[in-house]
Amino acid sequence: MRIALLIALVLALVGCGAGSTAVSATSTATTDLKITYWPQGAGVGTATRWTLRCAPAGGTLPGAGAACRKLGEMQRPFAPLPGGTMCTQEYGGPQVAVIAGTFRGGKLWARLSATNGCEISRAKRLAFLVPGFASTSA
Repeated sequence: MRIALLIALVLALVGCGAGSTAVSATSTATTDLKITYWPQGAGVGTATRWTLRCAPAGGTLPGAGAACRKLGEMQRPFAPLPGGTMCTQEYGGPQVAVIAGTFRGGKLWARLSATNGCEISRAKRLAFLVPGFASTSA
């Protein structure tokens, strides 16, 4: 009887510890982004701006909850292209977006454009963060 009680107590304590670790990891891995979009190119015309916060989802970006879920499913959504990457030389348009802030607890600054095949692909992959980008990129 004592052994069963001791096992139940240990399991309860382990369960409580695991729960508090998960909460603390989530609270430190915040996502708080500022998104700026220039449809005619960086610095040209008026920029449109949105914000996105995750856990809980919020901000001015339409569909913030869906955007947070998509970001959560991606391994390294803002990873730069590896050095020496060969990209097709095609032009998808002048549009530029800058995404800055905190992503999973770390500082972030990413620029999206449509200046070559690699950048067009990256911009399309992240277009859910920049309303209008998907409809104007090649």
